[in-house]
Order: sequence, then structure tokens, then C-alpha cells
Amino acid sequence: MNTKLPQLDGRVFLSEGGLETDLIFHHDIDLPDFASFPLLESPSGRATLHCYFQAVVDLARRDGTGVVLETPTWRANPDWGRRLGYDDRALDAANRDAVAFLAQLRDENPGIPFVISGNLGPRGDGYAIEDAMTAEGAADYHAAQISSFACAGADLVSALTLNYSAEAVGIVRAANEMSMPVVISFTVETDGSLPSGQSLGEAIAEVDRDTDRGAAYFMINCAHPTHIAPILAAPGPWDRVRGLRANASRMSHEELDNATELDRGDELDLAEDYVELARLLPNLAVAGGCCGTDIDHLDAISRTLV
Repeated sequence: MNTKLPQLDGRVFLSEGGLETDLIFHHDIDLPDFASFPLLESPSGRATLHCYFQAVVDLARRDGTGVVLETPTWRANPDWGRRLGYDDRALDAANRDAVAFLAQLRDENPGIPFVISGNLGPRGDGYAIEDAMTAEGAADYHAAQISSFACAGADLVSALTLNYSAEAVGIVRAANEMSMPVVISFTVETDGSLPSGQSLGEAIAEVDRDTDRGAAYFMINCAHPTHIAPILAAPGPWDRVRGLRANASRMSHEELDNATELDRGDELDLAEDYVELARLLPNLAVAGGCCGTDIDHLDAISRTLV
């Protein structure tokens, strides 16, 4: 599998923060089912997203690095799309448009290494396993969205907040069939295990074994560094983990699901936690944020880490 991606050239690239929590709590934008891709359908929504992503690019320019930006399509798959009133054709158009949106932003910012990642979310809830699929079922389910990204010219696809290994295996297989570089990002609970109960190291090893190392690399997202560091301190396939998008909050997933106010933690503390995680992840290539993080967190992470 081709892994000749610019974020693997030895520098740490920036990614965005917690887009959806930022939009909800800082911009007072209603996001049914946590879906941000419908914002691309209005001039005001596109302007909001443009400002959000441009701010990340500006940090990268300041600190002499590049960006890996995710299309706002975490919920743009068939099950979530139907809940939001999108049929297959409308979802294909939405996913393609999301790639085109970031491509235009890249054109507006020459000289910045700029990687467009087609963002896949889990079929079900990001925090809990619902109707788990086989690897074969997951490959069939996610193939259409991967195809939309490939046809639109995305540089890679990234599956974020996956909580069991079979879905990850299927996504990697589907992406490999289309010759699309693919990144798998797992989430972990406060004890460092996936919501399935499987350890992170075992999940990575299983995906690599069942796909002949078909993923370009792995990431961890939607967990606080204190939930991640203890598992990375023990032996594991951590050379395969090259991306990190942590939560600012120390809350559990259950607590985050039930929270009515944003817990944004402390950006300086989070940045220092990233330094420690980078020590445990010598191949770290991509750093961003997840739930509760905003441009101030990214600013601190970039100043401290990049």
C-alpha cells in the first residue's frame, strides 16, 4: 500500500480540533446528530467552516509545518445520512463537495503542505458498539463513501472514532481495493481499552494481520492523554501509531454524552500532555484535537510540539 504521504516526511503536521463541539458550543450552531456536513449547503455555513479551517492553516504557516485536514463528513454515511434526509445520491454529492471545499482552501493557501483526508465515521455511535458488523459487512457498507472521496480527489481516507476492530478491517480492505491510502483511528475508554473491551495494541495488531498492513498508519482520537499514556508506556505496536487527536476533557465517554456544558480543560496542560505522548510515540506525524478542543488548544499544541 502506498504510504508516500507528506505528513510522513519527519515533520509533525497539524490537524483540526473538535469541529463539532466548537461549532455547537462556541458558534451556537445546531448540529442534528452531530453532523457538520450539511453546513456546506449554505453560504453562511461554508463561511463558518472556511474560517475554522483557515485558522488551522494559519497556525501551520506560522510554525513552518503542514496540515492534514478532515472533510466535515464524519456523519455522511448511509445510516446517519438517512436519519438526516439524505439518500445515496445526495450523500455522494455531499462527500464530493466536502473534498472540493478543502481543495479550494488548499488553492487559496499555496506553499503550505496541505493534505485532504476524506473523513469516515463509524456506522453507529462513536462511543458504543451497536449492531457490530463483520469485516466483510463493514467493507461493503463504507465502500460508497470511500469511492466518493477517491473520485473527488482526496489524498487519503481516515476513519475516526472506531470502537471495534472488525469495522476497521473492513474499511482498510475497501480502501485498499480502490488504491486509497487509509488511516484508522481508534478511541479508547478511561482504562485504555476500546469500547469493545479489546486492548488498543491487540486491535492494531489484528487490523494489520487481517489486511497485510494495509493501513498507512493508525491514530488515537476522542480520549484524554491520561487515558492513553499508560497503555503507550507498555510494549506494543506503537510504531504504527502516527496520529493523535485527544480530548481536552478528562471525562469518560458516558459523561461526555450526557454533558450539557463544554469541558474544554486547559490548553497549556493539554499541550504538555502531548509532549509526553510524543515521547512515547517517536513516529508521531499528525497532531490535532478532538472533543472540547478549539483553536487555542491547537495554538498551544503547535507552539509546544511542532
